[in-house]
Amino acid sequence: MHPSIHSQTKPNHPAMILLPERRIVTYAELDQRSNQGAQLFRALGLVAGDTVALCLENCPEFFEVCYAAQRAGLYFVAVSTKLNGDEIRYILSDSRARLLIASASLTNLVPTATLEALGIIGYVVGGSVPGWRDFVAEREAQPAFRIADEEAGYEMLYSSGTTGRPKGIKPRAARGQPIDAPTSITMVSTKLYGVTGDSVFLNPAPLYHAAPLRFCMAMLQLGATVIILGKFDPEATLAAIQRYRVTIAQFVPTHFIRMLKLPDDVRASYDVSSLACVFHAAAPCPIPVKQAMMDWFGPIIHEYYSGSENNGGTFIGPQEWLTHKGSVGRPIMHQVHICDPEGNLLPPRREGLVYFSGGETFEYHNDPAKTAEAGHPQGKPWTTLGDIGWVDEEGYLYLTDRKSFMIISGGVNIYPQEIENILVTHPKVADVAVIGAPDEEMGEKVVAVIQPTDWNEADEALAAELIAFVRSQLSHVKAPRQIDFMQQLPRMDTGKLYKRLIRDQYWAKASG
Repeated sequence: MHPSIHSQTKPNHPAMILLPERRIVTYAELDQRSNQGAQLFRALGLVAGDTVALCLENCPEFFEVCYAAQRAGLYFVAVSTKLNGDEIRYILSDSRARLLIASASLTNLVPTATLEALGIIGYVVGGSVPGWRDFVAEREAQPAFRIADEEAGYEMLYSSGTTGRPKGIKPRAARGQPIDAPTSITMVSTKLYGVTGDSVFLNPAPLYHAAPLRFCMAMLQLGATVIILGKFDPEATLAAIQRYRVTIAQFVPTHFIRMLKLPDDVRASYDVSSLACVFHAAAPCPIPVKQAMMDWFGPIIHEYYSGSENNGGTFIGPQEWLTHKGSVGRPIMHQVHICDPEGNLLPPRREGLVYFSGGETFEYHNDPAKTAEAGHPQGKPWTTLGDIGWVDEEGYLYLTDRKSFMIISGGVNIYPQEIENILVTHPKVADVAVIGAPDEEMGEKVVAVIQPTDWNEADEALAAELIAFVRSQLSHVKAPRQIDFMQQLPRMDTGKLYKRLIRDQYWAKASG
């Protein structure tokens, strides 16, 4: 299925509703605007295999651009609105984007001089900005019929690497596929979550993240109505569920925690009985939090484990979870393998690196070494996201570690090395370890443990100075929320840092 099909069968059916503005885009409008967008891309000389980038706040234009690119055979790169200018510039350069379509409020992150240096045309949505062209105006000047050479385009997502540079995840999908070809996400949506053309789907998360982007597009493929929140607010989320009789919703554990912290009378004042299915991922959900959500919403909460690479995944339904608490489920369309560092298979209940087989193939753009690192050391066609876990005798997967101490805060992946590389350049820092410490609301918070060059300067003033130092070079979401001091960080004679010893102290204190 495809939005173009639904534009014929139910043209006036709402495809998207943006809140709180209540902007409605019908399937007929989505089809027309994506056709015009594809025509504009061709008029600008873009051909199948080229790349466009978008840095947009949550808005209907986000998917109008994505579907224009999807039916023109283009790769579309959704850039996080939380990145700083240098990070955005790197992604634009690395992806070889021909165009950047940005919200007016975000154009200050990319000076026109940067666009000129990279040979990129800048388009703005939602305002007028000197040096930027008006995307909606130029799109509306194009014909509304389909381009002659339609073929499926694909998302190209970026996630930070341990080296600190974002890594592009480029699917190795075959070129020339029809635009209505089924995807693994549409199959999951229908077979596991019961999505139909009558479904009403709520997305409270930023659309540039992999899961919101992919699942919203899957819902539009299937003819559902997608409710888009401009930003997450716990009470506004409950109000949207009640007002629009939402049937399916996607969350991360932080959303659960914030909704559960609402006063009991506020929670009870909203009717959430229309919900037939809720699913979550992005970060481990504490068992008590998930149980509380089950008690509130009912046994309708599903969970899955996967990554932006889309190389495999596991799924667990509510009844399964109640008898396998803490598990992220079993694979359905793929196979999971637990291996030791040499790649040998391990038996049940033995921890090892989690590999998948039978999933989609991918490559890290311009990084063959990282692509090879994700492969199996014995040459098997298996790939890993770098997570550690084990399976029980029934094949249920339990995760016990994540990507070399990657921090997941509020569903956002944060890599310590990137922050360490900046902090260690500060003249008052002799050594540094950045770890994820427990946080009731966000799941984890970024903590920087500093060995100062002068112990007498280990005070609140230095802590504030170091946080500001990081914020001047990275997006605020990556900056430490806490600075602690240690006279000597634990390092081996070889220079390797015993980061686990530091991290375990914080987690042991929390559990104790």
